[in-house]
Amino acid sequence: MKKTDKKRSSSRRSARRAPPFQLAAAGVALALLAAGPAAADGGGPEPTAPRPPASTLAWLAFPGGVFSVDSETRTVRYRACDGDTGRVADPEMRVDGRLASGEVTVDGTTYAYDVPLVGRTRGIVEVTRPDAEPQGLVGDVVTEPQPPTDPIAGRRLLPLAGQLQQVVDASTANPAGATVRDLSGRYGDQQIAVNGTLRPKAASVIKLWILVELLRRVDCGQVSLDDGVLVTPAQVVDGTGELQYEDFPQVVTLYRLAQYMIKFSDNTAANVLIDYLGGFAPVNALIDSMNQRETVLARKMLDTEAAMRGEENYTSPDDVVALLGAVWDAQILSPDTRDLMIGFMAEQTLNTKIPAALPPGVPVAHKTGDLPDASHDVGYYLIPGSQVAVAFLTSGPMASGDETVRRLARTVYDYLVEPVEE
Repeated sequence: MKKTDKKRSSSRRSARRAPPFQLAAAGVALALLAAGPAAADGGGPEPTAPRPPASTLAWLAFPGGVFSVDSETRTVRYRACDGDTGRVADPEMRVDGRLASGEVTVDGTTYAYDVPLVGRTRGIVEVTRPDAEPQGLVGDVVTEPQPPTDPIAGRRLLPLAGQLQQVVDASTANPAGATVRDLSGRYGDQQIAVNGTLRPKAASVIKLWILVELLRRVDCGQVSLDDGVLVTPAQVVDGTGELQYEDFPQVVTLYRLAQYMIKFSDNTAANVLIDYLGGFAPVNALIDSMNQRETVLARKMLDTEAAMRGEENYTSPDDVVALLGAVWDAQILSPDTRDLMIGFMAEQTLNTKIPAALPPGVPVAHKTGDLPDASHDVGYYLIPGSQVAVAFLTSGPMASGDETVRRLARTVYDYLVEPVEE
């Protein structure tokens, strides 16, 4: 029997009564969607802030997993430590504009869900396995972009988009995109973008998703970073990295592979981890579960034959910042593995772009990407009280792309130090 034969979808729940915890959690989600800003102490009601827009794509973050909803195609995906349903059709999904609800059954397990289509709200998935009590999974909803927590404070970041647009417009040889998300609350967790859906070749930025998939398995207790992997001479490639200068075969720990993949942008480490994780499919499953439609892992590092066949890795500024934001908020990783990942990024040794554009000593954690026709740098500015996630991506000649990235990076820094007054 094909796997698709085992999948059944239904939005009707009349056959069983929803347990109290499900109704309560769904009520909380709907209440949060409807709630307006609180009145100021003694000052009467404040002006009503705009309601956050609904999205067609949303995913629910709960401990150990995610539940992804695409309300346009009426599909869902459950991916957690205990399994992955793959992308499942639910043609009877109910969508009222701000809430998607329904029910699917895969291999005997039923997933009933109420997921708001607005970020920073609460949703629920009820998982019922054969001969087991229902399990309610309640968590935060993530959209791309996440709405600001404070739209009024968020308006203070908006002029930065105009400044970045000027840099992008001046970069005539390099189509460029930039996305910035406030992580500190100083700007109400606002996100801005210029050409945020630009989709250049990902280059080594794709290594961030490889790392997140590995660390997700660490969180699940499926692997330990102390585990060793036998690396053979056939797996060694050149380009960036340090492993290529060592003697093989040898056993290398997952920790060192992960660290080198980011710290030195090690191509050999990245390819070994792709093999260890089971190929491209698990990394692309991670990407799909987060509804990141511009990103794909389709070839290994320095696989020129695959590139000539048109098999290429791609991403966008918006997708990068969506990943970085979810990591920062510990929605896709635990706090421990989140800190480890950002620590690896802070050790980055390829520092000719973001760090070179900023004054000495400005704390950053970042990941570069370089190809003859692409230049990127993405990551975090860790300025106390002004932390942001950034993604600067370009296509076109690498040398001029490097300069565009530096100009974008400096523009953001200068704005954080001396923001434009409204």
